[in-house]
This record gives sequence, structure tokens and C-alpha cells, in this order.
Amino acid sequence: MRDLHNFPRVSLAHLPTPLEDAPRLSAALGGPRILIKRDDLTGLALGGNKVRKLELLLADALAQGADTVLTTGAVDSNHCRVTAAAAARLGLRCVLVLAARHEAPPLQGNLLLDRLFGAEVHLFPAPVPTAGNNRLLELTAAVRARGGKPYMFPAGGSTALGVLGYALTVEELLGQLAARHLTADYLVVASGTGGTHAGLLLGTTLFSPSFTTLAVNVIEADNVALSERTRAVYTEGAALLGLPENSARPAFTVRAGYVGGGYGVLSPGGAEAIRLLARTEGILLDPVYTGKAMAGLIDLVRTGELAADKTVIFLHTGGAPALFTQADTLAQQAALVSH
Repeated sequence: MRDLHNFPRVSLAHLPTPLEDAPRLSAALGGPRILIKRDDLTGLALGGNKVRKLELLLADALAQGADTVLTTGAVDSNHCRVTAAAAARLGLRCVLVLAARHEAPPLQGNLLLDRLFGAEVHLFPAPVPTAGNNRLLELTAAVRARGGKPYMFPAGGSTALGVLGYALTVEELLGQLAARHLTADYLVVASGTGGTHAGLLLGTTLFSPSFTTLAVNVIEADNVALSERTRAVYTEGAALLGLPENSARPAFTVRAGYVGGGYGVLSPGGAEAIRLLARTEGILLDPVYTGKAMAGLIDLVRTGELAADKTVIFLHTGGAPALFTQADTLAQQAALVSH
């Protein structure tokens, strides 16, 4: 089996990220001890979980002599924002293929930052996901045709190599818990492309943590497709590491019911979660990922599944720029008023 630590990485993230208690949130919910793993503080371009994946992906791009990186996501993609920033830091061109609901989306949030970092942006209609992948392939071919050296990866950096970043995170987290003489029962995380969750599952296979990972589906109403993607990228990551084919994959849970009106649409539960964490802990969630994942955590506390005598870690995957793209909706749903 290949040593997880021997895969080349470029230094992009500020690691380890803090593991913080959230006592006022716990008290407000009357529930378990809650710790927040602050991967919103990975450092690069306002942070987020994708920076960990990019350390491996872009090391591979440089090793292959690439001069252009290409990837895809939603118009307000956190993954695309940090990819654009990382490319700028490493002297690479960046081409982004972004799904947009409108032909000319407002230049704000992550889209504004993509442009600021110098990315070449191509838009496609949001309801047609295959259009984005097709356009990505076309642009990759165009870079190669003009003599460039492209390096392409899918939405979320959810590849066999990318997910190793979150296998390493399990080891990092276990070290932080041990230093504080703590154990945890659950780890709650948002899941969209399935890569972060798959990496955490790989870390579970490698390091046998005490906690169970609960992934909150923030992308679609049906868990089937997301579960299949998670399973597939886990299998690819395990094969890259050389894990035996008969090694047991951890049982995993993807929770549905928190996506609200759809991917990227602020839900009432997400709005409540954003407001509650801001006013109890001074920590910002986002309307696309972490707000909905925290809404799932809150619901599981209220229904008693996350009992008061347990310790729960919330993996904060970042995304604050999206707050500013949904300010009006957030103000209405979270009952924000002037004081």
C-alpha cells in the first residue's frame, strides 16, 4: 500500500486548521458538545475545504508540466474560486466553466473573485449539467491544440488524488482531539460532489476514528446519485492508495431533506442556522453548503439523534462569499433587522 504522506503536495493551506468549541451554540440547542473544525480558515483566497484537494491536484499538474488548469462548477463555486487563486499563485493559467441561471450573472461573490484572480470564465446554462462537462473537454482540447499543456479536473476536485486531502484531515483531526484528551461521536459535513465525504471515509479506513461521519446532502433531493458518486470516488482513492480490494469500506450515511428549493437556493433551515451561528459564536456559514449542513445538525439535535451526552464535530467547509450574493433572501428568511 502506498503511504498517504508520500504523495507530492504544494503548500497552499494553513494547516492544521483550528478545532474550536462552540459552547454558546450547544447551549442554545440544549444539545451535545459541538466542536467546529475550521476549514473555512485554510487561508487561500478566503479559505474553504477545496484548498486541501488542490495541494495534491496542482502538485500533480506541475509534475506533468501543465501551464493551464481547467475545472468546472456553479457560478458561485468555492472550488473554482480557490482554483483560480491557486493558479495565480503558481503562475498557471486558469479556465473555469461555470453553470449560471442567467446569461449575465451579477459580478459579485465568488464570480467577482474568479475575475479578480485572472481566470478565463465560460458560462453555460445551469439546468444542463452535461453542457458544462462537454465545454470543459472542448476547452481542454483547444488549449492542447494551441500548444498549451492543460490539466483538467472535475467539479469539487473530486478525484482519486483530490480526496486524499481529506483522508489526511482525519489524521489531523485525531491528533487535535488526542492533544485535548477528547473523543468525538459524530462528524457532520456538507456533501455536494461527494469528494470531501469520500476522503473522510478513506481516512476512516486508514485511521479508525471513534466518530461516525454524517454527510448532509446539499445538492439534490435524492440521495441515490450522490451516494453512488461518493462510493465511486472512494473506490478510486482506495485503488490509488493500493488498498486491498477486499478491504471493508466504512458504512456511510448521506442525509437528505435539507436541500430546500434546490442546490444554491437558501433554505429556511439554512437561514436559521446562519443566523444562529453568527449570533452565538460569531462564525459565518454560507447559504449553499454549510448553512444547510448546520441545519441538518440542528435538526438531528432537536429530534434526539444527536443526544446531549455526545460530542459532535461540524466540519466548516467555508463559502462566505456566497452570503453577499443572497443578501436580500437572507435578510427576509433570517429576520435580520437593524438595531
